[in-house]
Amino acid sequence: MWYFSEEEKALQEMCRDFANKELAPFAEKHDHEETFNLDAFKKMGEIGLLGITADPKFGGSGLGATAATIVMEEFGKACAGSTLSYLAHAMLCVNNINSNASEEQKEKYLPKLISGEHIGCMGMSEPAYGSDAVGMQCKATKQGEEYIINGNKMWITNAQYADIVYLYTRTGSDKKDLTTFIVEKGTPGFSVSKEIHKMGMRSSPTGELSFENAKVSLKNRVGEEGQSVEHMMKNLEIERLTISGISLGIAQACVDQCFKYSLEREQFGKPLGNFQMIQKMLAEMAAETQMMRHFLYNICYQWDKGQVSNTAASMVKLQLPKMATKIALDAIQIHGGYGYSREFPLERMMRDNKLNEIGAGTNEVMIMIIAKNMLKEAAKKMG
Repeated sequence: MWYFSEEEKALQEMCRDFANKELAPFAEKHDHEETFNLDAFKKMGEIGLLGITADPKFGGSGLGATAATIVMEEFGKACAGSTLSYLAHAMLCVNNINSNASEEQKEKYLPKLISGEHIGCMGMSEPAYGSDAVGMQCKATKQGEEYIINGNKMWITNAQYADIVYLYTRTGSDKKDLTTFIVEKGTPGFSVSKEIHKMGMRSSPTGELSFENAKVSLKNRVGEEGQSVEHMMKNLEIERLTISGISLGIAQACVDQCFKYSLEREQFGKPLGNFQMIQKMLAEMAAETQMMRHFLYNICYQWDKGQVSNTAASMVKLQLPKMATKIALDAIQIHGGYGYSREFPLERMMRDNKLNEIGAGTNEVMIMIIAKNMLKEAAKKMG
């Protein structure tokens, strides 16, 4: 993008090189085996990517949404599953602790999370509460200098590998009485109760967290009781932008593969790219991907300057994953039987991207947010 700083351009090149060497060659293997590329994850810590938005005094890079999305795009081209695990660690756990925790908590937890010694996750969704996140029922009850936590969290990325959970709980009867805790692996009463097998993002481990009278120290509470809704909504904005970066990477990988295939594959004695129907599909896929790129990075740029509304972030999250799924399906169509087979990565990319239409807020929830906010604005203009 024209406004990328020299640092961001260097980051892009570094991530592209890393993805080509450490992610792409192993993507199919980890997808097929439903395994986590732990070696690559640890190396992300070694090159300083696991704390992309965190304070440099704790080992972070101190960068913003634009830089984080650059990482997502470049990694997403190679292996979307590994990128989703990176997002859960760097944006949902590390970024939340960096933004909301006390100095003492940051000093205790961030260095090991940023180095890759520890892996993080976030506990928000529950078996009966996905889109209605503030309706969650996992409850924390204060007893002296401790809290007793009971409940379950579902669809938790990195659950099986996490050393640290950034956990949302209910601490009052009001729907907005939500409080956050940092829960460590090995806490009595806390366990990973179920491993979840998925259609896509199969190289990203997903599980259910269970809390049965789990005792967590008051020192592990993030902020005051009842403050977490504001923290949650702010972090959802950058989550929605960065997960859209994965979709952009998937779309670009599909486009690149289709142009290569259209030059190599022959039908009726000439290259596939000579046929006008194929040219139409190629041109539209490329144009749609470029529109995605400009829309996404424009909003990231504004977010870094503190100018982004919830509406804008929701618009990005609605349109990019949806468009990337269309592009992936078109790419499969261009490849015919090869596209439908596992000989090419396109069917994996389509399966992986479908998650991005669900996670971090479904398409339907994004529509509700956008319409509600814009109707309010329209009503104000009408007086």
